[in-house]
Amino acid sequence: MPSCLPPLCWLPICWALFRLRYWCRAPWALQTRAHSVPNPGATNVLRTGNKVAATATLLGDALKGSAAVCLAYAFQARLGFTQSHIAWIGVAAFFGHVFPVFLKFKGGKGVATALGVLLALNWVLGLATATTWLLIAWFFRYSSLAALVAAACAVFYQILLFGMQGQTAAIACMSICLMYRHRKNITRLLAGTEPRIGA
Repeated sequence: MPSCLPPLCWLPICWALFRLRYWCRAPWALQTRAHSVPNPGATNVLRTGNKVAATATLLGDALKGSAAVCLAYAFQARLGFTQSHIAWIGVAAFFGHVFPVFLKFKGGKGVATALGVLLALNWVLGLATATTWLLIAWFFRYSSLAALVAAACAVFYQILLFGMQGQTAAIACMSICLMYRHRKNITRLLAGTEPRIGA
């Protein structure tokens, strides 16, 4: 592995590599299509009634984000990555999930993958964000609302706990993209037609 490879060159590499999951799609991806849901994300898989598959999807999507960050940490000294570089590599894995090359840039919404990135960057930040999602989801029963609130809070937690570090911009970029991917959910939430968790 060439040590002279500029850190930012790893962004498109991570983007492409973390699309491999779609080359070996699990059977529950077809189940989500049968239930007229747009993509095999964890929430949509849960709506098929298959809790095991939903859990596996959640963990797999989170692993994509955390694995990219952990690999970047593993090669940090050799390749000269800064904390900011590592954060952006995690964001590249997130964008690879949201805009997959092999699915014509039509992917998931990135909630679990973003969480995986945050947990690998800093477990306190990831845990705080995950707790926010769980609390909102528990009280209001809307997965999309929980994701939107957690995405906004992730940036807030980063600044509150660690200040304006180099990775703050990367986390903000990921949060903004996640919110954009939920724009249809926002419309349904405002109209009162968004399906609740378990519905």
